[in-house]
Amino acid sequence: MSSTYLSLHYHIVFSTKNRENLIAPTWNSRLHEYLGGTIRGLGGYPQCIGGVRDHVHILAGFNAVHSLAEIMRELKKASSMWIYQEMALKSFAWQEGYAAFTVSAPASDAVRNYISNQEEHHRIKTFREELLEMLKRSGVEYDVKYLD
Repeated sequence: MSSTYLSLHYHIVFSTKNRENLIAPTWNSRLHEYLGGTIRGLGGYPQCIGGVRDHVHILAGFNAVHSLAEIMRELKKASSMWIYQEMALKSFAWQEGYAAFTVSAPASDAVRNYISNQEEHHRIKTFREELLEMLKRSGVEYDVKYLD
C-alpha cells in the first residue's frame, strides 16, 4: 500500500480534581470550545465535547503520530491556564488521570449522542457510576482505590 489510512477515534473522559463541581454552566460551553480549539491546534479532530460540573467527555480523532498521553498533558495544561486566566478560578485543577476508549467509526454517532446528553444522563447517574460502567463494558482492568 502506498499510503496510510487511519480511523483513530477516542472517547476521552477526565474529571476536575477531587471531582469538585467547578465547571459552571455559565461558561462550560466556552470551555468545550476551547478544548476543541486546543485539540485542533495539536493536529487532532474534535468531533463532540460535552460534560457537566465535574467532568468532560471528548470524542476526537487523531493521527498515527499522536501520543494520547502527550495530547492529554497539553490539553489539561492549556485548559487549566485558560480557566485561571479567563474565569479567574485560581483553585481549578484537573484530576491526574483520565479514561480513553477507542471508538469505531460506525459507533461514533452513538458516542456523540451520549456526550451531547450529559446533563440528562447525570440526573440519574453519578460520574463514578458512569465511569465504572464504561470501564466494565470496555473490559478495562481497574483498581477501585483510583476511581475517586
